[in-house]
This record gives sequence, C-alpha cells and structure tokens, in this order.
Amino acid sequence: MTDTEMDVEKNKTVLCRFMSETGEVTGSLLDLPLNIDRDKLQLICNALLQQDENLPYIFLVKDKEITGSLDNALDKDNLNTEQVLDIIYQQQAVFRVRPVTRCTSSMPGHAEAVVAVRFSPNGRHLASGSGDTTVRLWDIATQTPQATCNGHKNWVLCIAWSPDSTRLASACKNGHIIIWDAESGKQIGRTLSGHKQWVTSLSWEPYHKNPDCRLLASSSKDGDIRIWDTVLCTTVRVLSGHTKSVTCVVWGGAGLIYSASQDRYIKVWRAEDGVLCRTLDGHAHWVNSLALNCDYILRIGPCNPITNPHGTGNDKSSLQKDAEKNYQAVVQDAGERLVSGSDDFTLFLWHPEKEKKPVARMTGHQQLINSVQFSPDARYVASASFDKSIKLWDGRTGKFLATFRGHVQAVYMVGWSPDSRLLVSGSADSTLKVWSMKTFKLELDLPGHADQVFAVDWAPDGMKVASAGKDKVLKLWQN
Repeated sequence: MTDTEMDVEKNKTVLCRFMSETGEVTGSLLDLPLNIDRDKLQLICNALLQQDENLPYIFLVKDKEITGSLDNALDKDNLNTEQVLDIIYQQQAVFRVRPVTRCTSSMPGHAEAVVAVRFSPNGRHLASGSGDTTVRLWDIATQTPQATCNGHKNWVLCIAWSPDSTRLASACKNGHIIIWDAESGKQIGRTLSGHKQWVTSLSWEPYHKNPDCRLLASSSKDGDIRIWDTVLCTTVRVLSGHTKSVTCVVWGGAGLIYSASQDRYIKVWRAEDGVLCRTLDGHAHWVNSLALNCDYILRIGPCNPITNPHGTGNDKSSLQKDAEKNYQAVVQDAGERLVSGSDDFTLFLWHPEKEKKPVARMTGHQQLINSVQFSPDARYVASASFDKSIKLWDGRTGKFLATFRGHVQAVYMVGWSPDSRLLVSGSADSTLKVWSMKTFKLELDLPGHADQVFAVDWAPDGMKVASAGKDKVLKLWQN
C-alpha cells in the first residue's frame, strides 16, 4: 500500500449514532473516523449524555465489543460507509474489582465436607455449612473463627443471609431450619419444623418488600415450598403443586416466588397469598438451578458497594427506598428475567412475570448443568456443567457468547464479581479459576484445595472470594 493509500485508509469515516441497549438514540448523527478508539468514544458518549463525571461504558457494533479501535470491531469486507452504523453503549460499574490472586487464609475447623459458603450482604461476616452438622461463622477482618452454631442433627445443606445481614438461616438433611444471630452465633427462636424430607434451598423476602426481613421461603425434597415467619417460628403457608422434589426456590423482587423441580416444571407463585400464577414448561429432565437478573441487587438489600457498603446510618424507611430504587434500576427495561439450568443439558431464559413461553432455549452443554448465575449488571448469564466447561450467554436474548475451558473435571459452581467484569468457578478438579469478561479468557488459575471445590462466593464488596469443599477447609482469596 502506498503512502497516499495509507492516508486515505487512515482518514476514512463512517456515519454513526449512539444508541442505548434499550434502543433509544442518543444525540444526532456523527461522522467518526474508523480508527477512533474506545477512550474517545467514552468521552463522546459522556458528552452526549451530559454526564457530570466520566462514567465507564462498553461499546458494541453488531454484537461485537469495541476493545481497541472501531475498525478492529468491524467486518471491513462488508462495510458500507454510506449506511448509518449503530454503536450500542452499556454502562459498566463505576467501581472496578481487581482479580483475586492469592490465598490469604486457610481456615480449618469443620470435620466433614463443606457444602455451602456465603458472605453476608454487608460483607462483614462469612458463614459455612458442613456435613459435620454445624454452621460456622468467620470473622472477615481477622480471618479467624467467630462462632460454631450447633443445633442440626444431620448434614447442613444450604444457608442464606437475611438481606439486613443480622441473621443467617440454615437447613439440613432432616428437613429442619434454624435461624442464627450474626454476631453471637446463637439460635434465634425455635427450630422451624414442617418439611418431611431434606431442605434443598432457602430464599428470604427482599428488603424492599419488607425491611424487617422476617419471611423466609424454603424448598424441599418432599415436593413443597414453605413460607416461614422467622419471628413467630411458624409456617405462614405451604405452596403445593410440584409432584417431585423441589430443587430450588427464589423469592423475586416483584412479589413472585419461583420454584424448580425434578418434575421438569418451574412454577411461579404469588408471594402474598400463595396463588399459582403460571407453570413454565420446556425442560425434558430435572431442573437444577434458577437465577434472576436481579439476584445480586436483592442479595445486598440496603447495602451499596460505593455509597453504603454496610447498609447502615439511615432509618429503615430510607434504606428500603434505596433498595427499591436499586431494584427498579435493574428491572426497569424488561422486568424480571429468569434463567433455568437442567439435567437435560439445556438452559431456558424466561420473562416469568408475564409469559409462559421461553425467550430462548440455550443449548451447547454436553452434560447436566449444576449452576446458573446472572451477572450483577444482568448482561450475562454463566452456566457451570459436569462437561467441565462454563458457558457465557447474553442475559437479554440468551444468545451464546463464549465457552470457558480449563477445568479438567466437573464445574460445580460459579460466582460473579460485583462489577460483572470477572467470574470465579469451583470444580471437582480442586481448583478455582478466574475468567475475564473483557477477553473471554482465563485470567488466573488458583490451586490450593486438596480435594473437590463444592462452593464459591465473591464478597458483595468485591474484595474477597471464599471457597470450600471436600477437604473440609475454607479458603479466602484476595488480590
């Protein structure tokens, strides 16, 4: 290519318009050079939106992210410079989470495999549930044991923090649920008894629905979902309708409860009176896992990683309004979206508030799906499978985006960083792996466990990752 041709190539422009991910055009048409880079697009976008500060965005053209310059993201052979090119912008989290790189603490104490680990919404506490029948609370600041909670008589299978971080619910193989005080580790009230078989999952009523955080939903192998009043220690109502074991229950932010079962169906219940709204049919085998696009925002409740990480300092009414505002920001465009993962190797994406028909059927896994998770910004869905891979999907359309390969055995669980830029996975191969959403590649390999990793959780403030498994040891990872 001659110097003149190179100059012409360098000065080529294309008519563009900026568009939000919901399809709203921002500003007027702009004639932009093909070699414009992402930083300049950032400045233009912020100027068009009249932002007071320079907020971070990612930019897409025809579903491809602009990571360097605009021309690198375009198919130049089919580029028509006379047509208007839509540049889709999506705001990223203002704060950035750095990848965890090292294990800062190994915390022994459990006498059997650890099957559940969870940070509290305010990030101050870490809880673990184990086959040794105990729940343990750990001090995050000193990375030492805080309390051992004795009360269960069988394997502790699942744990869930109340959105206000004051209480922890745990459930065991005997079908019993116990509520624990976050500070002392002492049992609050009576043991919640009613399920005839073991409890498979727990989900609290969202903070913006009731800042007292007293209602809890549980699902069981006995086929029922129960709603409990954790103050009176009684069953408020029983949701019956599934014909086999209920594998998962999720309490949504729109006043609906979602349950998945080995009977292949997902049921949508009205939380206030337990009425069955609709049944979602599509899977050909057991449904193992459910996730909502608002899971992260419901989990952290009144806490905000930037403005109020510990959810303190205001009265309940103000905190409730903050939680409601944060929830509405996530669902304002398309409402609640639900994704389900199954033994039939597929995922389905649903709009469960209104429609029985799925938005998308997502195929590609070669074995059963263990875990599905929406990213906190709801743009991505990650799925973990026995086929040793993690797959990434578009959270709006269900479109396949990438496969993450690196684990050499089944992947049990995935967890997102709060800024949605990183994903951590735990596997039967005894390792954790951190994956980048920028490159869609492996960022870090984290060996250290002596056996299978059953559970992982990324702290809501992004500072730490906790993991645990068959080796009975909890590990904390930091950057």
